[in-house]
Amino acid sequence: MSLSGRVALVTGASQGIGRACAVKLAGSGATVAVAARNQEKLNELVGQITASGGKAAAFPIDVSDEEQIKNGCKAIIGQFGKIDILVNNAGIARDQLVMRMKRADWDAVLNTNLTSAYICIQQVIGSMLKQRWGRIVNITSIFGQIGQAGQANYAASKAGLIGLTMAIAREVASRNITCNAVAPGFIETAMTSGFSEEFKETALKMIPLGRIGTPEDVAGAVEFLSSEAASYISGHVLNVNGGMLMG
Repeated sequence: MSLSGRVALVTGASQGIGRACAVKLAGSGATVAVAARNQEKLNELVGQITASGGKAAAFPIDVSDEEQIKNGCKAIIGQFGKIDILVNNAGIARDQLVMRMKRADWDAVLNTNLTSAYICIQQVIGSMLKQRWGRIVNITSIFGQIGQAGQANYAASKAGLIGLTMAIAREVASRNITCNAVAPGFIETAMTSGFSEEFKETALKMIPLGRIGTPEDVAGAVEFLSSEAASYISGHVLNVNGGMLMG
């Protein structure tokens, strides 16, 4: 699954799933533009990738800010000439029961998790259309498929990503561009580290494979969907959840 000669943009790349995706894509030969808010963590990641013989560059972008996305994408294309692969991974959670959820928390989650993906796609699609090749991978969630109490905003944003994935897949298929989603289940990341041990034990009982997933499990799926090996797959949601959701 060589990605040599390809340029990938990964949002939310400073930690967790995004970081693992950046490392995996770079390991397959792609030049990776890593984007997130934390410049220090991005620099550390670039150092790790280059020390391993890969190619990467840091682009500080807050995806909740449309102008930062636009300027960042222009800078990436200006430096590397194109963007072949887009991984929309950036995401936040602001959990609360819907009756108590503040409008600001609803807007923040939808803006960061869903609207940013639309804007990023809009900014890179011209580059992909021009060369008649592209891979768009949206990181959704099992909770966008089954819902979760206290996560109406998060679940709605992730379900929206699935609809966006299918719509974009239909729009650009004739130009040899695929658009797919990866739906992680319970993955050990900074976002899930705050969960109680009781919650984790309950979740573990729901996973047939009997273990919590790792960011690398998700990164492997992203690498596959970004490659030529997945050239006949589009509009698909690839579940990476240890069998938590079947059917």
